[in-house]
Amino acid sequence: MFQRLTKIGTALFLTFAFLLYMLPSKSLAFGPIDNTLYHGIDVSGYQGDIDFAKVKQAGIEIVYIKSSEGFSYIDSHFERNYAKAKENGLKVGFYHFVTARTVEQAKRQAQFFVSLTSHKSSDCKLAMDFETFGDLTKEQINEIGLAFLQEVERLSKKEVILYSNAYTASNILSGEVTKYPLWIAQYEVEKPENNGTWQTWAGWQYTDMGEVSGIKNYVDKNYFTKEVFLSDTSEIPPVEPPKEEDETENETTMTIIIKKGDTLSSLARKYNTTVSKLVELNHIANPNLIYAGNTLIVPTTKNTNSNNEIYIVRSGDTLSKIAQQFQTTVQIIAKENNIQNVNLIYPGQKLIVRSNCQYDCGHRLYTVQRGDTLWSIARRYHTTIANIVRLNRIKNPNLIFPGQMFRI
Repeated sequence: MFQRLTKIGTALFLTFAFLLYMLPSKSLAFGPIDNTLYHGIDVSGYQGDIDFAKVKQAGIEIVYIKSSEGFSYIDSHFERNYAKAKENGLKVGFYHFVTARTVEQAKRQAQFFVSLTSHKSSDCKLAMDFETFGDLTKEQINEIGLAFLQEVERLSKKEVILYSNAYTASNILSGEVTKYPLWIAQYEVEKPENNGTWQTWAGWQYTDMGEVSGIKNYVDKNYFTKEVFLSDTSEIPPVEPPKEEDETENETTMTIIIKKGDTLSSLARKYNTTVSKLVELNHIANPNLIYAGNTLIVPTTKNTNSNNEIYIVRSGDTLSKIAQQFQTTVQIIAKENNIQNVNLIYPGQKLIVRSNCQYDCGHRLYTVQRGDTLWSIARRYHTTIANIVRLNRIKNPNLIFPGQMFRI
């Protein structure tokens, strides 16, 4: 009996060893490029005014600073963060939040990014933050990401780095983009994971709820390796910003096929427009009557302002309350929506709201309203339930309360 058990044990051990051998070696080897790690943070206007002297004293060595987003948004604290971080002897890097949906848009956003960082000295590789994809296919995501990285390299004459969460790095990114160093985001794990697309990481963002002396709000904390440093830290050469496109050129349309369950209201939210605009474009007599299988013209914008939102008025809302939520003014909302009486709005009304957020607009703050679900919030802000759960560490996605504030 003992010999039989020994044989079985030996067979099981050999089987296990064989399976380990057959696993992708890159997956097993994924880790930092070397053992020397630098403590770092990445910041935007969300952190407010930062005391970089205290940040330096707290042991932080590297700070990545958000410069921009999309085609025209400049982070409210970009210049201040750069000047103060440099003044206090911190190693500095810049990152841009990409919203492009075509290769051409990616190149324009790359030019905008480099134009803002021109005449500045970066110690670290210029970073692409591309993490919201909408309806893009994997192929399109990789083409857009590659176009942005290559254009930044060409214009800045500097090396670049790619920021990505672990899921995207493992399951979406592929091909030529994987030749660039990876700055990976994965929280509450002992070490980040990758399925083999990258063999090492140059940076690891291990929490988005870090606390650092000199910073009032939560801040992303990272470990960085020497791979993030530029070989040439001279000033980034001058680059002109992309020319502003004429507003009439930005307005374009496309035709979609109405699907079962679609309503003009849901399609207006999806395409960042209003029901009245869809009615006008399609000469619709009855807005409550559309049919699956029919075609519908919807507006698209080449240069979409990521700070514009379509907000649906809820019971108890006032323009003052909405303006406060989106950090704008009653006058601006009234002008955008041709409202004559600012005291007269009604539940279900759709308002165009231009947010003047003073923080990373990729992660705006949202106050839960009565009747909200994570599904409805995710739909409104073109994100996923999983992303909201991750950003806010929600334990029970089915249990949210009016008044709660979420990062979106």
